Parts: sequence; structure tokens; C-alpha cells
Amino acid sequence: MVDRRAFLARSSLGMAGLMAGCTDPAVPITPKAPVATLPDFYEQIEYRTFRYFRDTVNPLNGLIPARWPDASGASIAPTGAALAIWPIAVARGWIKRDLARELTLAALRFFDAAPQGDAVAGTAGHRGFFYSALDMRTGLRYRQAALSSVDTAMLHMGMLFAAGWWTGDTEQEQEIRRLSGDIVDRAEWLWFQNGAANLALRWRPEDGFGADRLSGYNEGMVAVLLALGSGRHAVEDGAWEAWCASYPLLWRGDGETRHLAYAPLMGHQRSHMWIDFRGIRDVVMRGANFDYFENSRRATYANRAYCIANPRRWESYSAELWGLTACDGPGDHEHAYKGETRRFFGYAARGPLDQPGEHDDGTIAPAAALASLPFAPEIVLPTARALSAVPGQYREYGFLDAFNASFRFPEIASSTGNVSVEHGWVARNYLAMNQAPIILQAANHRSDFVWKVLRDSPIVRRGLSRAGFTGGWLK
Repeated sequence: MVDRRAFLARSSLGMAGLMAGCTDPAVPITPKAPVATLPDFYEQIEYRTFRYFRDTVNPLNGLIPARWPDASGASIAPTGAALAIWPIAVARGWIKRDLARELTLAALRFFDAAPQGDAVAGTAGHRGFFYSALDMRTGLRYRQAALSSVDTAMLHMGMLFAAGWWTGDTEQEQEIRRLSGDIVDRAEWLWFQNGAANLALRWRPEDGFGADRLSGYNEGMVAVLLALGSGRHAVEDGAWEAWCASYPLLWRGDGETRHLAYAPLMGHQRSHMWIDFRGIRDVVMRGANFDYFENSRRATYANRAYCIANPRRWESYSAELWGLTACDGPGDHEHAYKGETRRFFGYAARGPLDQPGEHDDGTIAPAAALASLPFAPEIVLPTARALSAVPGQYREYGFLDAFNASFRFPEIASSTGNVSVEHGWVARNYLAMNQAPIILQAANHRSDFVWKVLRDSPIVRRGLSRAGFTGGWLK
């Protein structure tokens, strides 16, 4: 195990400072090929964002807090992302390989031994799944958290990446591979179907499975694929067809803009952090004649186009300041704005108002744009530069979670951030699950870093095959 002082002492920067130099081209008809390098200012964004994980991880169990500086439980989804972030940091020269290995083993050993069961307290999970929030110190269930099929899937994807990246013959790296595979295969996906074709979204010991099911197009895609690919507890055929059943209701746009819509951009990004959807298609995408990667590119442009149109007349929305996703907000308030009473929200899923899962209260989240870097670098890089100039937004760990330039009501006490007449509301916290995609997607854009490892995962390949994906790297 490592202590925090040793951890901090063994990290390094070696990065240039912020600099300008991006322009905003017209919307292209076809995507540009990814570039191998990124501007110096973006390298600084990556490093600062990495520092969130470096400085907040519990080195004894590998857990990552859901938010900081406010006290919170650990979130298992960004804890899974950290299992990919440590190797990214090794490749970039930010930490030493032995430290990354120790942190990886700390997490895997914790989840391997974490108590399971259906008791309301004293466990970390049940039937191979884990509570979405765990106590940072003890690793046990945090407050009334639920088992989450999607959050467990994000954790498992990090473990599958670790199994594929740590390929050495040392005892420690063999242990990483053994623990990763075993923990992932323990998840009883058939149980999480609970008698239906669709997976349940959550389960709690107090009241069992919730009514919500995984269907449509959102970040739950990766959970269905893992359930199909599981080595021990795979779901029956039909799970992917159940997932896709509501697709006919989700199409938006025409011609080059037609895409499966989901308002918060995180729904178009989080499965893509792990799986390279370029060139592989299921039956729906074969019929549409494009792939899910292209779908996310179009969704990114649609999110930006909505902010440019700005139908609700919010401050700051523009071609360079855009990005709506799930994030913190000013709080649940109603206030007069430009002659109307407008409602504002705290943490909520945000996006264009004509799409599923929408809210639009003027709150922009930097991660919404930055996590789309592989899809549309030509519009993301100018936005990253513009975001770094938003007063109070760009700090020691990169971008605070969100800002709202329209919420200029200092008479309203906001428990989630700071409010001024000049600049509006700026979040107080960083959110780990918005930080993580910034790093992973930049690494994918640079070199397919995460994607190329998981292309070789037997579980990922089996899940995609059972879902009917063909072509591309699956050949």
C-alpha cells in the first residue's frame, strides 16, 4: 500500500502553460481524422484534471470521492475510470509505473474482499454488484445508496482495462489480471434482469428493484453489453433487442444531422470512453448506414447548435461556450429572468429541450464539450480555450463542474456554488464522473489508449457479438 505523501512525491508535471491558438471552423459534412497531438493548453487541462484523482484517491482502497471539496462518499464509476487513468498517467510521465500498480491493486483487493449481502448496512454490494456510493474510509454502503447496474458496469470496464493493460509476468501483474476477471464475472446479470428482458437500473435492500429499466439510447449501453458478454452469469438473448426497442421514438434531425437523441451529452460519451464504436454496427446502425461513434459526433453538434440557437435566451451560450449534460446547478429556485419566471435546478441532467432527458436552465458543464473530443475536435478545442477564460472556472483540478452566467441573483443563497452580479453562478465542486471522461477521451483521441486495450477483451467482444455488432475491428 502507499501513503498520500509518497504518492504526491512521486508525481511530476512537465507541462506547458495555457496558450491560445484555436479557431472555430464551419460544421463539416464528414468528421476529420483525429490528430496525434493536442495543443499545449489542452495538455495542461489534462494534467490538472488528473490531479483530482491523484490528490483525492484513498490509497488504501483505491476509492475516488464523488465530489470535492464538499464531503461525499466514493463513487464506484469514477473509481473504475481511475483504473484506466493510472496507466494513462504512467504513459504521460505523471506518475511512476510501480505507484500505478499499487493503486490498481489497492482497488482490486478491496473490491475482491468487500462484504456482499442483502443487509441494509455493513456491506459494499450484493450478488456481484456494488453500491453506487461507498464510504471513502470503510468502503461500505454510503447512506441509502442503491446497487447500480450502470455504475457497476463502469467499474467493471475499468477492471477489464486493467486486466488487458497490466500484461507483465510479475506476481503483482498476474494478480491484477486474476482479480479483475474474477470480480467482473461475479456479477449476476440474470438476477438484475428480474424476470424481464431489460436490465433493471437499481436495487436497494429496503425495497428491491426500482421500476426504471435500461432502454433507449443513453449511458446504459455498456451495461447491456457486459451483461451479454459475462462469462458466468450472462443474460439470455433478446436483451439488446429490448434495449433498442424504443429507438424509433428517439430519432432527431434529418440527413447529415439524423441521430439517436439523448439530451445530456454524457449519454453519448460514457460507453464510448471504453468501447471503440468506430466501424462496428448493430442491426439498427446497419440500417441507418452509420455507426454509434458517428451518432455521438452528430449529437455533439446538435448540442452545440441548440446552444447557438439559444431559444431560452440565456447569457453566454455561443458557438464557443456550449455543452449541456448532467451536472451541478445553482439549486432549486424560481426567479424572474427577462420578463419570465424561470426555474433553476441543482444537480440535474441537462440538454436540448426537444430531446429525451432534457432540462435547460442556462447551466454549462465543461465536461459536456471536452468529453466529446474524439468525436469533434474541431469544435471542442476552441471551446476548451474559451472555457478556460470563464471567470472562476478553471482552477487547480481543471474545470469546476459547471457555471451559469444567467443566475446573477446574489440575494439567493446557493448551497452549490458562488453567485455574483457580474459573472453569475460558478460551481463550488469538481465532480469525479465529469472529470474522468475528460482524461479518458483525450487519451482515446491521442492514441486509442483505452479503446485498443478493450478491443481484445473477450467479454467485450462476446457482448458486442451477441448484440449483433459486425464489421470493423470485430472481424
